[in-house]
Amino acid sequence: MGKSCCETNEQDDGAANDPRWRRVLWLALAANAAMFAVEIGAGIAADSRVLLADALDFLGDAANYAISLGVAGMALAWRARAALVKAATMLVFGLWVLGYAVYGLLTGASPEAETMGLVGTLALVVNVAVALMLFRFREGDANRRSVWICSRNDAIGNLAVLVAALGVFGTGQAWPDLFVATIMAGLAIWGSTEVFVQVRRELAHA
Repeated sequence: MGKSCCETNEQDDGAANDPRWRRVLWLALAANAAMFAVEIGAGIAADSRVLLADALDFLGDAANYAISLGVAGMALAWRARAALVKAATMLVFGLWVLGYAVYGLLTGASPEAETMGLVGTLALVVNVAVALMLFRFREGDANRRSVWICSRNDAIGNLAVLVAALGVFGTGQAWPDLFVATIMAGLAIWGSTEVFVQVRRELAHA
């Protein structure tokens, strides 16, 4: 994190234009867009707040990867501003999931554990694959780091989805689904604060 604050703009520009970085972003964009379509349908069918929240997260990540591709090669200040937009998106997502979990607690929900487990496993495989592709690019400016943080949080979040599926299956109640949705909200909010801090430093440096 601190490394990017010490690098020059020329070094950052070269890293942002790395064709390997762009290729990984395109693959991540396609994978996340496809999983959004899968999970939104499964979440509605299974009445699962966690799957719907994860589907929205996939959509947000796809948009974030598209933004990163759009600003790659631009000056550090512009990439930092793009990361600021992405951090705000992560924050909004976290707050929305938190509110939706509370809503589900008040109104009641009947999630299907089998669907949650199956789709959660598929989502985990996709997110781990994306995170592994992005691991080598985890250091750098706020724009690049925000992409890594999103992918890291997604993989962790999907493990929690599987725990929720087991909880729903074992208890026959909806609270594990709602509890994990709250954890996912916390991950998004925490990740956004990390990016906000680095963006502030990079804008001051630029």
